[in-house]
Amino acid sequence: MTRTKSNKIVYLVALLLFLGGLGWLVLSGLSEDSVYFLNVSEALALEPAKREQARLFGAVDAADLEADAQSLGVSFNLLDKLDHSKSIRVSYRGAVPDTFKPGVEVIVEGRFDKASGVFTANTLITKCPSKYKKMNEEAQG
Repeated sequence: MTRTKSNKIVYLVALLLFLGGLGWLVLSGLSEDSVYFLNVSEALALEPAKREQARLFGAVDAADLEADAQSLGVSFNLLDKLDHSKSIRVSYRGAVPDTFKPGVEVIVEGRFDKASGVFTANTLITKCPSKYKKMNEEAQG
């Protein structure tokens, strides 16, 4: 085999490996396990079959906030950021962040229970606006 012919084979194999890897990344990114990122209004507007698994964001409602004394966890109503008349009941079992309190913005990831309509979260993340606000004020001033 000549040197130019062996170089072409190497480049062809490299190209095939690259295209195969790129194809795998695209297919894995579009898989059925993809999670929708929705606000409360968007989640309520979806038909139940499409909102089975989701990542929701909103604010914690002070009404009906229940901490589980027996184990780690909390149940609360997640309010839409713009329309506080819309809410979804969330049940979370696990360690609750220190910054979790009424009015704070949270992101929850999990599944809707079709029977009860409650969103069962397996992840709960809070946003602490005071830290970000203070950092922005220092940067501007």
